[in-house]
Amino acid sequence: METWNRSEREKVKVSWNGKVISVQPRIRLTRSFDQRTHNYLGYILTIRGSVDGEELTFTVGIGKEAQSKYHFETGQVVRGKSEKVPDSKSEVSDYYKTSELKVVEKGAEQKGFGPPWQGVPPVLEVYRERGHRRLHARTYERNCRICIWGSCMPVEMIIDHWNPRKKKYRFETFCYGPKSCPFYRAGPTRKVPGRKGMIWEEEDWIDQDAVSHRGMDE
Repeated sequence: METWNRSEREKVKVSWNGKVISVQPRIRLTRSFDQRTHNYLGYILTIRGSVDGEELTFTVGIGKEAQSKYHFETGQVVRGKSEKVPDSKSEVSDYYKTSELKVVEKGAEQKGFGPPWQGVPPVLEVYRERGHRRLHARTYERNCRICIWGSCMPVEMIIDHWNPRKKKYRFETFCYGPKSCPFYRAGPTRKVPGRKGMIWEEEDWIDQDAVSHRGMDE
């Protein structure tokens, strides 16, 4: 029975290949009114290539072990097999549960000058230590999707602490990069719904506090 289960799982995987156009952290955010927690899952590869022969641009979620082994960065040509994400509310990537990864072509060396910053992203512990600021969604789409310091997180909001099954979902964009980045725009403050119609607003001081240990160019 166990062998059959493995075989069935492999059947739902699709083969893909293409050129890496960005590598960013894969982080899931949970909000419960004025509390938030992060789950650092790995990395997201944005790839321009093909999935089962169809040409498109797509995203693949990988674990931190895979990134540690292959050191993915912009410009590489890569391939692998992945499952289609069944629930788009909890994942930013189109595909995950990735296997048979291979770097087919290394590509040009990324010098690391930015913005946007490219090259091999740091380990997840560095992101956690740096802290982030909210990032305007339009700015993220326009300037930051290819930057190693940008992040788009799926957000699960627990509306009622006494009834944790009552949830809402959305996506939020953040910046882990230098505070001096000329592209940076905070955008509107984020508001989190709570019990009985209450709303909590995540004010500017929270972002300022999260990155207060860093200099302007760090």
